[in-house]
Amino acid sequence: MKHYFPSIFLVVLMSFSAFSQKSEYELIVPNLNNPWGFTFLPDNSILITEKEGKLIHFKNGKKIEISEVPEIYLRGQGGFLDIELHPNYKKNGWIYMTYSSSKGKGRGGNTTLMRARLKGSQLINQEVLYKAIPNTSKSYHFGSRIAFDTENHVYFSVGDRGNRDENPQDITKDGGKIYRLNDDGSIPKDNPFVKSKNAKKAIYSYGHRNPQGMEINPFTNEIWSHEHGPKGGDEINIIKKGKNYGWPKASFGVNYSGTKFTDKTSIPGMENPIHYWTPSIAPSGMAFINSDKYGKWKGNLLVGSLKFQYLSRCILKGNKVFKEVKLLKNIGRVRSVEQGLDGFIYVGVEHLGIVKLLPKK
Repeated sequence: MKHYFPSIFLVVLMSFSAFSQKSEYELIVPNLNNPWGFTFLPDNSILITEKEGKLIHFKNGKKIEISEVPEIYLRGQGGFLDIELHPNYKKNGWIYMTYSSSKGKGRGGNTTLMRARLKGSQLINQEVLYKAIPNTSKSYHFGSRIAFDTENHVYFSVGDRGNRDENPQDITKDGGKIYRLNDDGSIPKDNPFVKSKNAKKAIYSYGHRNPQGMEINPFTNEIWSHEHGPKGGDEINIIKKGKNYGWPKASFGVNYSGTKFTDKTSIPGMENPIHYWTPSIAPSGMAFINSDKYGKWKGNLLVGSLKFQYLSRCILKGNKVFKEVKLLKNIGRVRSVEQGLDGFIYVGVEHLGIVKLLPKK
């Protein structure tokens, strides 16, 4: 006599597993290719950058494509990148965005910070605030995230643009840096290198590889950032004025071939990461849970993993990652993470869309 219980049990188990995964989130904005960055407008509608060069306004369940977006240099990791509202957006209407641009000297492109206003379905009053130079045809390490501090300085990151041996450690060159500007694009008088000869006056910190996550810690007002390492050595750093974060002099990673490019993981006078991943998770997107929607998770840091396709919930003890818990396992390449105006966490996933993380019941 044949027994069919095991196969029935397997089907039920598989169905329950699929339901459990889906029950972790609710799909809010479907059918997005690569939602590199997104931000919430005061009416809870969402502005979304599609890496391919589109700006989408998701409102009342509909996607509206915004016209007059900047010309995008689409190559490799370059494209339409991050987007953030000015803290006083309700009064001034400024929207800040980063993208790769081919304008300026040299073939190829480099990372640009621009601000503009939204009028209906059109970008107006566009102002380029910073353009990294020179252009290069290398297709990787553009950065780039945007954050504002409590004094309305705008911070943005630019990767080393594939030139690790020159750009990150040289303050006279763009690339491998986190920059700070006044909100109108002018240089703050107290920037660390304003009096250094030939230095890029906008630099706030240097020695970075490819920062694709940056957020102001709402509990301490510190700037937190994470960046891609090579093979191993992805990092979380607390960004401090004028500090050197070591790349490529010190790293927990190795070349993709497995050979070493440095035998140092720490160098006196350079900042050490507060956390690192080996093997690399390929981090992208970053948000702190600063609401009561998730109970004891309040104060946790969330980091997306492109490589392993999950959202990492980093449990902190002070400025250290005490423990990690994987959320949204196998959901897809997690590109962007934001806390909404409603206190819920939203996650941009490549080839899926934007999902809302549901509180654990």
